[in-house]
Amino acid sequence: MCGIIGYIGHHRDPQDVLMDGLARLEYRGYDSAGLAWRENGRIERVRSVGNLESLRAALATRARERQWVAAGTVSDPGPPPDGRDTVKAGIGHTRWATHGAVTVRNAHPHSDAAGRIWIVLNGIIENYSELRARLERLVEFGSDTDAEVLAHLIGAYYDGDLIDAVQRARAELSGHYAFAAISAEEPDCLVGLRHECPLVVGLGEGEQFIASSIAAFLPHTHAVALLRDGELVELRSDGVTVIDTHGSAYAPVRTEVDWGEDRMEKEGFDTFMLKEIHEQPAAIAETLSSYYAATGGDATRLDSVCLREVKRIRIVACGTSLHAGLAGKLAIERWARMPVEVDVASEFRYQDPIIESGTLVLGVTQSGETADTLAAMRLARERGASVIAVTNVPGSQATRDADAVLFTRAGIELGVAATKTFVSQVALLCALALQLAAARGTLPAERLARLQAELEMLPERVGQVLDTTDRDAQELAERLVWSPFFLYLGRLAGLPVALEGALKLKEISYVPTDAYAAGEMKHGPIALLGTETPVVAVATEADVAPKLISNLEEVRARGAPVLAVTSEDLPQIAEHAERVFYVPCTDPLIAVALAVVPLQLFAYHLARARGLNVDQPRNLAKTVTVE
Repeated sequence: MCGIIGYIGHHRDPQDVLMDGLARLEYRGYDSAGLAWRENGRIERVRSVGNLESLRAALATRARERQWVAAGTVSDPGPPPDGRDTVKAGIGHTRWATHGAVTVRNAHPHSDAAGRIWIVLNGIIENYSELRARLERLVEFGSDTDAEVLAHLIGAYYDGDLIDAVQRARAELSGHYAFAAISAEEPDCLVGLRHECPLVVGLGEGEQFIASSIAAFLPHTHAVALLRDGELVELRSDGVTVIDTHGSAYAPVRTEVDWGEDRMEKEGFDTFMLKEIHEQPAAIAETLSSYYAATGGDATRLDSVCLREVKRIRIVACGTSLHAGLAGKLAIERWARMPVEVDVASEFRYQDPIIESGTLVLGVTQSGETADTLAAMRLARERGASVIAVTNVPGSQATRDADAVLFTRAGIELGVAATKTFVSQVALLCALALQLAAARGTLPAERLARLQAELEMLPERVGQVLDTTDRDAQELAERLVWSPFFLYLGRLAGLPVALEGALKLKEISYVPTDAYAAGEMKHGPIALLGTETPVVAVATEADVAPKLISNLEEVRARGAPVLAVTSEDLPQIAEHAERVFYVPCTDPLIAVALAVVPLQLFAYHLARARGLNVDQPRNLAKTVTVE
């Protein structure tokens, strides 16, 4: 989950590049952070516990300590003792802890015993315990991390050639990881290695970059080189060389990305999360436009996958993407009459799944790097399934592991709690469901056209919901800010909305929250309800509205206040709730992307009323690249 960045070149101060890049990667982890860079012919390091503000303070303290006064003025310490710092290089890291407590000694970067090799690591070295036991006979460890083990392992092989040392160390590593390394003895060399974790190279003139995400170096270059899994890369100020898994070297392919840097700014919003909530209409519109352009209106036009031969679908995903998958299941089954199962990816990979002939697996992952989802996709392919990746990131590992790719076009999402990527996933899965229905002839032409029109109106309607519910969501959140527990309920298409709404509240406000299919509420969760425990109901399915109303009456009989999100054509819900948020009338499956918006806003404002950092909730990171 960590964020790593490296820079080598003639033009910039490494500290500035690294700190700016880490700020753009901080969504990936903020337990601790650190930098290592060449200065005066040696490697300097600063690290701290906490977010980047702590690291900035540590850097400021170091700068003050390094100043010296002569004749009443602050003087420069002088030129490098060996004149080798014409090339500037450095690496940085923002950490989500996996090995070792959150302490300064466990913060990255780490070096080998001699201080010659410095590394930053994302992911997990699974055999670090065995490696550490062997290396402890030779060196004394200063931390509990697998990253320090890696630094010592490379150092043990280092004999003046960093590339050779990294290649020899790689042969002993198991796990999923990406890292960047520099050496005190090789000024113009920065080495990176990608193994089942994200790592991308930025190409410049007289300077090069490497990072966990393109976002980290976007202000400096839009030219990138995408690394394949298992590849090693050597960056020098004047160029980049990639070494593939067979040891062959080649010049990387240059790709230009069109992400605007303005996506990285708050643009007048208080937080990235609020900005991204308000970007949802555009994200849906761009996703649908891209999808129809790619398929030409025909869902069977997917590279290497013949959907006419598909007999059943399994969706594998985690977290928010799992909830989008549940909405996709309902849409595909109801419209295309094709059986769909939804699996938690981390369970699927271990449950010895039965993959029958004609099975298509959809791997839904915002980042395209989610470790459990990638493992589930690989297992499915090994057992004969066709696999389609649904992801937001071109060039991610999921795009390489799949037979075909469907892209959401939500752009960069820096808030850790997913918002615009969720509604984009739902919209894309609805588009796929409608085109499968067209190909299979399972819907009358008139209804198919009506649903298609409603889907195309979704961006405008999400904008309407944002305009009409934000103020009311804030007022309600401030009134209920200290409620000790929330229960979210939904039926059919309302259930994935309830699950996602509850997840948002848990993620950013830390309030205990549960979500259930409403009919299951009386089979246990009702015992938790009282006058101080609000119930949030999602009522967008007219066919089961009477059943849901019965559930709400059971809730109110226990004194619990009811908040509801409902469609404008279900006014009867208001008789059974203390507060109602209305969304425009549309098909209930498309309404998933509408009904979730008031719940996103409610969670946002409740967390803000509690004084919390909604962009960086505790213990969480954006991209889960560890198991």
